Amino acid sequence: MAIIKVAIVEDNEIIREGIAALINGTTDYMCVGSYADCETYLEELMTTDIDVVLMDIQLGGMTGIEGIRESMQKKPSLNILMLTVYEDDKMIFEALCAGASGYLVKKTPPIKLLEAIREAYEGGSPMSSHIARRVIKVFQKQGALVDDSSEINLTSREKEILLLLSQGCNYNEIGEKVFIALDTVRHHIRNIYRKLHVHSQSEAVAKAIRKGII
Repeated sequence: MAIIKVAIVEDNEIIREGIAALINGTTDYMCVGSYADCETYLEELMTTDIDVVLMDIQLGGMTGIEGIRESMQKKPSLNILMLTVYEDDKMIFEALCAGASGYLVKKTPPIKLLEAIREAYEGGSPMSSHIARRVIKVFQKQGALVDDSSEINLTSREKEILLLLSQGCNYNEIGEKVFIALDTVRHHIRNIYRKLHVHSQSEAVAKAIRKGII
């Protein structure tokens, strides 16, 4: 199994060192960068091989959300997970719209954090359960903004997978629920992104709900 290379951007030294120790002490995970601020992290981003970034929001200097935007410009395929104490809707949506792959709160248990890192690495969008529920509720409230979805020709299987994504299922769980291989799940999701003209799971779910597809 490939080693997942993780970078941490967190200004609290105790938290940062604790997460680094957890990652380095777990088989198939490696901490390749530990940063107290976004500026230093961004300076080294292009010369460091990183699979997943754990990013705090409130940092000295540049915020984590600004850091996401800069990261996406440099490495659009990078997986960034927010790991923060902030649970308000504004912060959640700013982070997701900036390009974050997932959103976790700092009280996430260590085993769940490791699972979320792997899920992001495998193409998923992990969120703390109550965060995911808030995201869906806000999208559902925007139902009045639904526009014509007739130009988006999703298959019934693609709609089924989109619905499972909106419920927080990762790729492996989707494959098990609809009895298809993981590679087939990835193939369907690539097609969904192409048809919806989006680049992330959160964008796909948001657009599908806005357009009344799911």
